[in-house]
Amino acid sequence: MTASSPALTSRAWFGKVSAALILGFTASLALTCLYTLLSGVKDPFFDARGQIAMWMIAPLWSGFLSFCFLFRTGARAWGWLFLANIILWGAYGAARII
Repeated sequence: MTASSPALTSRAWFGKVSAALILGFTASLALTCLYTLLSGVKDPFFDARGQIAMWMIAPLWSGFLSFCFLFRTGARAWGWLFLANIILWGAYGAARII
C-alpha cells in the first residue's frame, strides 16, 4: 500500500448504507418511472414492458446498495446520490413535459 491511498475501513458504513437505502431507492424509482414513460407503457399489469418496469426496481436498488461502498465517506455517498436523484428526477420531469 502506498502512502497516498487510504486504508479500507468500515467506519463509515452507516452513512453509505443509509444513503443507498434512502437515495438509492428514490433513484431506482426515478429510473423506473423514466423507463415507463419513455417506453410507452399503458397498462402495467398485462404488458411485458409494464412487467419489466414493475420488477426492475429491485435489481436497481440492490445495485445502489452494492456500489455504495465504493464511496470514500458517507458524506460523499449522500452527495453523489443526491445529485443523481436531482438529475434523474429532472430528466423524468422534462420527459413528461415534452
